[in-house]
Amino acid sequence: MPASFPQYVTEAITGPLPDPPGVKLQKEGLHAKHPVVFVPGIVTGGSSSGRATSAPRGSSGSASGAAHSATCTRVLIANLARIGYEEKNMYMAAYDWRLSFQNTEVRDQTLSRIKSNIELLVATNGGNRVVVIPHSMGVLYFLHFMKWVEAPPPMGGGGGPNWCAKHIKAVTNIGGPFLGVPKAVAGLFSSEAKDVAVARAIAPEVLDSDFLGLQTLRHLMRMTRTWDSTMSMIPKGGETIWGGLDWSPEDGVECKSKKKKVNDSEVSKDVNGEPVEVHPEPVNYGRMVSFGKDVAEAPVSDIEQIEFRDAVKGSNLAHSNTSCRDVWTEYHELGWGGIKAVADYKVYTASSIIDLFHFVAPRMMQRGSVHFSYGIADDLDDPKYNHYKYWSNPLETKLPNAPEMEIFSMYGVGIPTERAYVYKLSPQAECYIPFQIDASAEGGDENSCLKGGVYLSDGDETVPVLSAGYMCAKAWRGKTRFNPSGSKTYVREYSHSPPSTLLEGRGTQSGAHVDIMGNFALMEDIIRIAAGATGEELDGDQVYSDIFKWSERIKLKL
Repeated sequence: MPASFPQYVTEAITGPLPDPPGVKLQKEGLHAKHPVVFVPGIVTGGSSSGRATSAPRGSSGSASGAAHSATCTRVLIANLARIGYEEKNMYMAAYDWRLSFQNTEVRDQTLSRIKSNIELLVATNGGNRVVVIPHSMGVLYFLHFMKWVEAPPPMGGGGGPNWCAKHIKAVTNIGGPFLGVPKAVAGLFSSEAKDVAVARAIAPEVLDSDFLGLQTLRHLMRMTRTWDSTMSMIPKGGETIWGGLDWSPEDGVECKSKKKKVNDSEVSKDVNGEPVEVHPEPVNYGRMVSFGKDVAEAPVSDIEQIEFRDAVKGSNLAHSNTSCRDVWTEYHELGWGGIKAVADYKVYTASSIIDLFHFVAPRMMQRGSVHFSYGIADDLDDPKYNHYKYWSNPLETKLPNAPEMEIFSMYGVGIPTERAYVYKLSPQAECYIPFQIDASAEGGDENSCLKGGVYLSDGDETVPVLSAGYMCAKAWRGKTRFNPSGSKTYVREYSHSPPSTLLEGRGTQSGAHVDIMGNFALMEDIIRIAAGATGEELDGDQVYSDIFKWSERIKLKL
């Protein structure tokens, strides 16, 4: 609710408001028990560590702290304050999210500070273990932390194999991109996402032109490719997780609201009112990047791919224009031969995407491959997996030896989320980005999964359900090679419901990637966990999507 509206005005328009979760649970008699640690993402975090400061217990104002500025985080802290949380039992584990995770320790000793602060919180709060609340990229960062804190120095924190068991009660991962996000592919490949692609199609002279030296997308690409952390978001697990040329876990998904069905076919009516059957449009989500809508839809046997990996990159694209130097990207060294080779390969899966990035951005990937990995471990006992480059990939690491620690995957569903892309070559120009999303590629009707060159699936608008949910739904469920101590895992989904009026602000039932931090149901779950509840006492899983069905289709050795 916007603070500028007096409550009596709002209630006169919308009716009585429900109690915020903190107020509701305070009335139920809940009290602060476990210290809480926030691990923010890019949007919700600052770049230094600090205390999370609560609002005064008797006030209705939002909380604030030096290490965070996002309203969504303050709302959650303010609600925790209602049951007794304050500075001595909350900590904001902010970090410089531009750096690779290990380099936050090398430069700033951030991981050591988090370890020390968690130990202090446990020691000064009656020995109660912490509840960790990571959001977005913070989920991957804390996954890295849990491996770092156990590992011996100098690479690790020297906490030993039982540190997490002694210090962590639960990890409540919110909007976690455990297995990466397709958005990272479009961002690193062409500095685009769905909305940017549409804007670029409508007004190319703004984003593509050199008018006034703006060169917007090229500056954006130059900047984001220097943020090593962005490479942690590249999809992990290859075709085993994301699908291949002819299959994906989400096969059969419908990009429309469910209506009355007959034999799994949607019932509609023609112009004369006669019932007709409308079958779900098949979508090849495994084809993460396709050059042309025809390629995205073609039978596998009709796709003729020309190998690009050993192609000669051809003549240099960089000219004498000095403005190119200001927005230099590795595309300037790709040459016409390299550009043609990329397009002639026609279609890329999550596996070949890695090779694509090594081809078009070798310097970026050489730097990134020191810190991140995207595969699946055959043998997790292989000593090579002791290296920090594997620690943020849940498919190449084991969870800590902490059987009493609970892991939650909490995320929004019901919002179309980017999953695959249709690309085309850009018009030739000096110092340009040679590839762009084909915003003219549309599906057959308004219910199609293809919108503006982007294939959409279920998720929270940023992270697809597959990435947020699979580990807790399947790969970590029970004792597996990725979870040898059998830490309990839970999937908690929150069905998106947008605000009905402007007076509701961001909404109290939002499932959107950032706004979910203000979702009343999610906040209530987190506060109950912090006050001592277990996953079973929250009634276990809460699922609206097909994540369990999709997970069964993934043939991963567990």
